Amino acid sequence: MQRLREAELEKQKQAEGREKLRNLNTIQEEILQLNQLLEPSTQTITDLPPSSLSSYSSRGNQLCSQVSEVVRKTAQGEFPSAEDMTAADRALHDMRDLIHLMQQEVTKAQERKKKKQEQEKELWKQQELQAQQDVQRKAQQLTIEKAPKKGLQNSADSVTISWFKELQDSAVRCTQTIEPLSSSKDSQTKKLKLELQKAATIPVSQISSNSGRKLKEIFNKINNLLLGQSVVSGGKPISSSQHPLALNFISYKLAEKFVKQGEEEVASHHEAAFPIAVVASGIWELHPHVGDLILAHLHKKCPYAVPHYPPMKDGTPVEEYQRILGYRVDDNGVEGQDSFLKRMSGMIRFYAAIIQLRWPFGSKQGSTPHGLEHGWRWLAQMLNMEPLADITATLLFDFLEVCGHAMMTRYQSQFWKVLLLLKEEYFPRIEAVTSSGERGSIIRLKQFLETSLQRRQISPPKGQLTSTFWMSYE
Repeated sequence: MQRLREAELEKQKQAEGREKLRNLNTIQEEILQLNQLLEPSTQTITDLPPSSLSSYSSRGNQLCSQVSEVVRKTAQGEFPSAEDMTAADRALHDMRDLIHLMQQEVTKAQERKKKKQEQEKELWKQQELQAQQDVQRKAQQLTIEKAPKKGLQNSADSVTISWFKELQDSAVRCTQTIEPLSSSKDSQTKKLKLELQKAATIPVSQISSNSGRKLKEIFNKINNLLLGQSVVSGGKPISSSQHPLALNFISYKLAEKFVKQGEEEVASHHEAAFPIAVVASGIWELHPHVGDLILAHLHKKCPYAVPHYPPMKDGTPVEEYQRILGYRVDDNGVEGQDSFLKRMSGMIRFYAAIIQLRWPFGSKQGSTPHGLEHGWRWLAQMLNMEPLADITATLLFDFLEVCGHAMMTRYQSQFWKVLLLLKEEYFPRIEAVTSSGERGSIIRLKQFLETSLQRRQISPPKGQLTSTFWMSYE
């Protein structure tokens, strides 16, 4: 029995020894494979500095030598002991930690390299943009510098007046084109006209800053209507394909409604300018004829958006001239100055929002349909014209409060030069034509100019739409 037990124990010992040997060989195979990853020629670690490569390689070879020493004992017919297996396991564990550490360093090195490449690319883009802006600034500065050389004008320059007249002529042609639809006596046609008008104008009146998702739905509905697709309005489907003149009629009424929202909604709630303007800008980009009609309606209701101070022609009745200047005139007479200034302010704020906004879900290819360069043109033209009491100070303040931050960001030092010119040379002219009862507007403008120039900073306007807005739900 003793001999049988000894034979059984010997047999068990031999089996355990062979199992340890197999485990040892597996450890050696894995540690040699891992060590190959530490070779300087390996593609994945080329981003590491030579000193790190040498350190990792030396440590890897050291761990391989420890395992090889254990394996060498087995070549003499011995099985590895428990201490040998512990040493081999520890070496394998250290090798894995070494590989993990190296991979972390490689990842960090690659991230640094990628960041450096991105920074170099961004720097190159900025240099390209800077070069383009320098060219623009020189041209724009020439526009501003003309003022002291030839004195201020009483009206806009010939190019601006020509542009204004072309837009008005285009709008008149549009009204003439849609005349058969808009003035039809046929009951079915009159009903269709009303439905088309509602389909065009109701979505615009629903624009608000409550929900980004809702704003996208409104934009898509307007865009689909202009594309000739069927949309639901008043619970019924309607499409511009239902009448040959429907598309022109919808475009005209849509542009008219956008401007009316500026005149009424923005005038009462300044922050409403941004959701209305971003939808208008997006529609303008996809349907340029609507953009031209928006400008035509805006210029007709608010000639200061051109900017244009229409002169009074001989034989023009006083009430008609007041309408040309933008005043509302009805059977009760001419509206009050406060009401007039409030409406003009709303439309200028709407315009100042449009020129800095772009629909964020468009193709973004090419330039914006009516961008900040038009804001620069407007400001330069205003400063080249003799100021009018009350209206000039009011609109300059409204425009700069909405658009000043965007123009500061785009034009930088050139913009500050213009603001300094406005404060030191143009503002005294505004004061000279302002009576004591109309001081509120120039006080606001003066405070804005002094604060902005002192801090050399203009805060973003209130109500500006942020990236989180577009993810919002009602």
